[in-house]
Amino acid sequence: MAFYTKLGQLPPKRHIQFRRPDGKLYSEEVFGTEGFVGPTSTLYHIHPPTQVAGWRPIYSCKPEYVERDVMRMRHIRSAAMKPKGDPITGRVVLFGNEDVEMSVCVPAESMPYWFKSGTGDECIFIHHGSGTVHTSFGTLRFGKKDYIIIPKGVTYQMVFDATPAGEPEARFLLIESVNGSHILPPPRYLSKKTAQFLEHAPYCERDLRLPVLPLTFDALGSFEVRIKTRGSVHAYQYGYHPLDVVGWDGCYYPYAFNIDDFSPIVGKHHMPPPTHQTFEAHNFVICSFCPRLLDFHPQAIVVPYNHSNLDSDEVLYYVEGNYKARRGIESASLTLHPQGIPHGPHPGTIEASIGATKTDELAVMCDTFRPLFPTKAALELDDLQYPMSWEAEGGTGGAKRADQVNTW
Repeated sequence: MAFYTKLGQLPPKRHIQFRRPDGKLYSEEVFGTEGFVGPTSTLYHIHPPTQVAGWRPIYSCKPEYVERDVMRMRHIRSAAMKPKGDPITGRVVLFGNEDVEMSVCVPAESMPYWFKSGTGDECIFIHHGSGTVHTSFGTLRFGKKDYIIIPKGVTYQMVFDATPAGEPEARFLLIESVNGSHILPPPRYLSKKTAQFLEHAPYCERDLRLPVLPLTFDALGSFEVRIKTRGSVHAYQYGYHPLDVVGWDGCYYPYAFNIDDFSPIVGKHHMPPPTHQTFEAHNFVICSFCPRLLDFHPQAIVVPYNHSNLDSDEVLYYVEGNYKARRGIESASLTLHPQGIPHGPHPGTIEASIGATKTDELAVMCDTFRPLFPTKAALELDDLQYPMSWEAEGGTGGAKRADQVNTW
């Protein structure tokens, strides 16, 4: 992350004696990246973090991509997904490539173990549900519309609260780096000298929720930690609770950020998608399309111009709002528009948008700089009529009111 923080107990200097109440030394761990020249945190464990046993592979997590030679626009209706597995095993990869995997999870079970990714950073967007992520850096409460950024190597357990009667079941979108790069705020939002968020950034340090107490779990027994790496999930056994850290400091840690705290950038004329950018990693970006006032030129056309993004594949995950300008779209839909194929407003929506003053839709977008491929799970949810939805003025969905038009 961009700025230094600390939590719990720490000695006055790094790499000096720091003793437990029983007189034994705490175990210091330098938790670093890029060969110790990247972001780093230093953690202090009750037990040596090297004391693990019983390693074994459990299952393969390599996605099987299909239709790799097919390029067409797609609409995936993930709302039809049934609850399965836990917050890890229930993840269903829908799209991916050599850089990123995009999954949707509707967990049905609790998570009786702890997990960490040795593959890359995770960006979890909570569509529905609330709960707690217990991490080696402390506790993060989460709720609806939260982004949770969990850096590579962070051990955690994700616990959802019981779903209240009448509320939608827990559901989240996962965008995971699989090329080893980190998911970070865009550099143009940050000071080159201090890494502080700049004044033009659509969010800042005050919007980020960092880990808090409780931090330390001191218990002996048998604890399973699962690690995702090398295309498989492996299990390790710990003889002590894996979250046994008494204190840490540094610039590498998980955090949460609610999409409603993103402050959209608006303009006199229609603004391009980079103004909605929220995070980036190597070869992909993540954007937040939030409710906002629309363009204020007296003759503004507020829906996007038709465009061919010649270098990117574009996936939109629709969260909430009125989607009638995109026919057949519903909450939890994902659309894929591949590079080079022009896309834009559906027929009739440009005229319908004239005079609109605001938009109330919410969506998360991931643009990739290499082609995305679907999985078999995506094909099972694929709306084959979607590519034809631009062909005529009529069709399902109809037009929106002038003050409620989407701008994707």
